[in-house]
Amino acid sequence: MGAIKVIIVEDNQSLRNALKSLIELSPDFVCLGDYSSCETIKEFSVNYLPDVILMDIDLPGENGIACTKRIKAEYPFINILMLTVIDSVEKIMESIYAGASGYLIKSALPESILESIRVIHKGGSTLTPSIARKVFESIKDSSKTKNDKIILNKRESEILSGLVEGLTYRMIAEKYFISVDTVRSYIRSIYEKLEVHSRSEAIVKAFKDKLI
Repeated sequence: MGAIKVIIVEDNQSLRNALKSLIELSPDFVCLGDYSSCETIKEFSVNYLPDVILMDIDLPGENGIACTKRIKAEYPFINILMLTVIDSVEKIMESIYAGASGYLIKSALPESILESIRVIHKGGSTLTPSIARKVFESIKDSSKTKNDKIILNKRESEILSGLVEGLTYRMIAEKYFISVDTVRSYIRSIYEKLEVHSRSEAIVKAFKDKLI
């Protein structure tokens, strides 16, 4: 597998330079570019498609959440990792629904940032532990009526837990000794029952409705 191609969108020049150095000094990554705003990102081309974008939220002009939504609408295969100082549940949820696959606080250790990029590149999702707790705390008291309760069978619950853990489809298949196609079938069923359309939405719903 080739190096993971990364783009950085960060208006703080010192941090942007530090992130660029971190990426460039890691043998399994390559930095395609670093930008101070969403407006300065060059148009993507066949030879200029990142695997992962490190995206700040509080940017001049178009903010990172709006930019994430726009990019995902046109390039759904590009993974976006929010890297921000903002830890409000509202912004976390907005980012997830915009299509972000991960949400980290800028104080995260460098190796945590690199590992998060690897995880979402492989199809997983990642949240800073403190962020995951905030999301959980904000929704753990929400409840559904008995008639509205979502019922997952044992295997669906296991696979949903795998999604929450950030496992790829292949890793889930190996863990439960089933084929990747079978995992996909279960995930389609899970999405239908949860009324969601993505891994990120499924993870939020799993916490909200206490499904795991």
